[in-house]
Amino acid sequence: MSEERYGEFVLVRRHGYVAELVLDRPKAMNAVSTEMARSLAAACAALAADRDARVVVLTSSSERAFCVGADLKERNSFSDADLVRQRPTARGAYTGVLELPVPTIAAVHGFALGGGFELALACDLIVADATAVVGLPEVSVGVIPGGGGTQLLPRRVGAARAAELIFTARRVDAPEAAALGLVDQLTEAGQDREDALALAAKIAANSPVGLRSAKRALRLGMGLDLRAGLEVEDAAWRATAFSGDRPEGVAAFNEKRAPQWPGE
Repeated sequence: MSEERYGEFVLVRRHGYVAELVLDRPKAMNAVSTEMARSLAAACAALAADRDARVVVLTSSSERAFCVGADLKERNSFSDADLVRQRPTARGAYTGVLELPVPTIAAVHGFALGGGFELALACDLIVADATAVVGLPEVSVGVIPGGGGTQLLPRRVGAARAAELIFTARRVDAPEAAALGLVDQLTEAGQDREDALALAAKIAANSPVGLRSAKRALRLGMGLDLRAGLEVEDAAWRATAFSGDRPEGVAAFNEKRAPQWPGE
């Protein structure tokens, strides 16, 4: 297993074709400072360009939290001009995770609040353990979700449920989060990372071209009418069907062996 650090607070670990993107600011429960946001965006840019990264798992080195959102201690010292200057950097971190071209899984334990929950929502799947507490409490501190929450949450749970959660700013424990669809898989306390990495390994065994194309079709087709969505799917199908992965996948199936994906 290899490791590469991006700044002080972000780490990438390699597990074969699975890349683990670690939020590594445990003393602050991974509060997203300007420096951490910049490092997260840089790590995502590198992963997006890496053809050996078939799945990305977003994890936390903090025992108490996945991520508690924006660094409000840093924000407390900001002038309005500082906040304006910092906004593109903050957005870059959330957009970096959201636009990763491969499947992404968030491994959540403890607090995932505000921007922390938005980082999880930016992933395709969320695995949460029994200690998880999630929510978007921004209106309680005079802002709104600004890392994609007002757009990603209704796409996950519907407009009315998202409105209730955002307007009340309430925190949701793990059992209710699973019942509402705020998370996709609930696991025992302390098992979120292990289970997310296991799920990632299962996904990474599939066609790299297929995974990227399927994600592209899912993301681009969301919100389109059915006819337009089917055109997006057809384009993604063609990009996959005429890659080297299709003949290898068919041959491996017929020869009853594991495929050796060309990945292009």
